Amino acid sequence: MTTVLHHPLVDHRMTYMRDVATQPKLFRELVSEITTFLAYEALRDVKTVEVTVQTPLAKTVGRKVAENVVLVPILRAGMGMLDAMLRVLPYAKVGVLGMQRNEETAEPIPYYAKVPPAKGDELAIAIDPMFATGGSAVDAVSQLKKLGYKKIIFLNLVSAPEGIANFEKQHPDVPVYTAAKDERLNSHFYIVPGLGDAGDRIFGTL
Repeated sequence: MTTVLHHPLVDHRMTYMRDVATQPKLFRELVSEITTFLAYEALRDVKTVEVTVQTPLAKTVGRKVAENVVLVPILRAGMGMLDAMLRVLPYAKVGVLGMQRNEETAEPIPYYAKVPPAKGDELAIAIDPMFATGGSAVDAVSQLKKLGYKKIIFLNLVSAPEGIANFEKQHPDVPVYTAAKDERLNSHFYIVPGLGDAGDRIFGTL
């Protein structure tokens, strides 16, 4: 199931992020801010436990997150979302998956994987800004499942309908949270209207 995060504050930031005139520094800040909104939405049902805490006035009962979380950015663009996720979940572990896109076929080419195997009921959160054909996302989640992860969430910024359909067909059990569902893919498998190559815009390598 895919959830599109409809929110005026997200739409406002997305408008600036799409703008070709937006420079890398601001682009990175916008990516980080939208990622934070996505994390809040995706983690509404994260597991918590009750704890007793002493305030300056009295004892009270609060809640602490009890989920063991592993963040998994897909290299390289996913690294642009990582700092925001670590601010929300500072205790999380981090693994990485390297994927390179074949520009002719748009198929993902895995080239690196460093993710701790699941030891129990850890929650894996895969992050990648763009969801074009969905190939990298499908492959990343397949790798996580092979490592024993049974609870997986995928967060991204901009999705194409083709990518969503492909992912939901291959991994119907994995929820996706995205900030925008765009119109289509073009003949070069880029999202339209999209925002260009997210990795190049994050790292200033246009």
